[in-house]
Amino acid sequence: MSETIIKVENLGKKYIIGHQQQEKYTALRDVLANGVKSLGKRLSGKSVANPNLEEFWALKDVSFEVKQGEVIGIIGRNGAGKSTLLKILSRITEPTTGKIKIKGRVASLLEVGTGFHPELTGRENIFLNGAILGMSKAEIKKKFDEIVAFAEVEKFLDTPVKRYSSGMYVRLAFAVAAHLEPEILVVDEVLAVGDAAFQKKCLGKMGDVATKEGRTVLFVSHNMEAVSNLCKKAILLKHGKVILEGNTFDAIQRYIQDSISYSQTSLDKRKDRKGDGKIRFTSVNFQNKQGQSVNCFATGQDVKLILSYTNKINNRLKNFRLDLGISNHVGQRITWLSTEMVKEKITYIPKENNQIEIFIEKIPLTPGKYIATIYCEINASLADWIEDAFSFEIQAGDFYGTGKLPPLTQGNFLINSFQISEKK
Repeated sequence: MSETIIKVENLGKKYIIGHQQQEKYTALRDVLANGVKSLGKRLSGKSVANPNLEEFWALKDVSFEVKQGEVIGIIGRNGAGKSTLLKILSRITEPTTGKIKIKGRVASLLEVGTGFHPELTGRENIFLNGAILGMSKAEIKKKFDEIVAFAEVEKFLDTPVKRYSSGMYVRLAFAVAAHLEPEILVVDEVLAVGDAAFQKKCLGKMGDVATKEGRTVLFVSHNMEAVSNLCKKAILLKHGKVILEGNTFDAIQRYIQDSISYSQTSLDKRKDRKGDGKIRFTSVNFQNKQGQSVNCFATGQDVKLILSYTNKINNRLKNFRLDLGISNHVGQRITWLSTEMVKEKITYIPKENNQIEIFIEKIPLTPGKYIATIYCEINASLADWIEDAFSFEIQAGDFYGTGKLPPLTQGNFLINSFQISEKK
């Protein structure tokens, strides 16, 4: 039986959230009167609660064990407590309650640039990170060439990392974390920044770290396909608590059920969103070619998607970016639509607008249920991100004009036009 390398018992993390009140006119006599009241309560032994402060438990009563050499997927919606858990395991922040026992060194990749000094070069940061992990200079030199080759940043090795792109940052950071032989490797969603080829390379390396080198990996991702391929065991978090711990398939199925449930909630009531709030999406409406509201489409049908929103800054929205990530019924991301990919980008939206229309001609999806995530940036700053924002259904349709469709087990996409001819 493998040795227990991480043991978490009744872990909790509490934050105090401040709520600003609308400024109003306050006379000096009111300030003095309130001060006297507060002093009186303190002298009488009564507690004085601040109505502008609220307790928020990001984690509560979390317990689990991880064996040496295991690759554990940690999944859950935005705000479930995944990143908080990893920060505590990485000793970046202290828990409020409970305790953790960890055997061995921990290397963490939680966000772009974690542990890097922006003014130092890539070369210098490799040695800095190694020193932080407790590696000797000789040990770092031994792994140096492997790190540089894996990260593919040879040309920029002596350039300050503040000049690196986010993709270069991640490549070097992951290479350092994976090659300097920590007993435990902790990786957050940050790998999504890299390109598809590098993501595949990282997933392969994490698999090798566990199976060939016997080290432990904790992997947080919204990519259920990656979690399924890499992890045999998963932990599902919801509202800061462990909902399910065990088989990865079971955890993913429970996660998908919750995602479908969330996607049926009106956008204006969703609390599990991220962003600075310059724009807030409030509803989604589907229309057919005739402009009629519909609940589902047939494969091959023209689709119009109308997103309504509120403009919180009451000004035109400059450098607007909108992404839609579409996943199938088992949580696999099957396509990604983005204003960054089209020829005519949306440079700004007038403040008078409150709707965005997205038109998809002859939708090429096979019959089934799909879930879409909304991601929006204003001036390169995250404005609104709603995971599993809405769901929609595709029914069987005559996509090819032959009355036939491929079996549902053969994928989610249909190719619009292709020809087969006999070679003469």
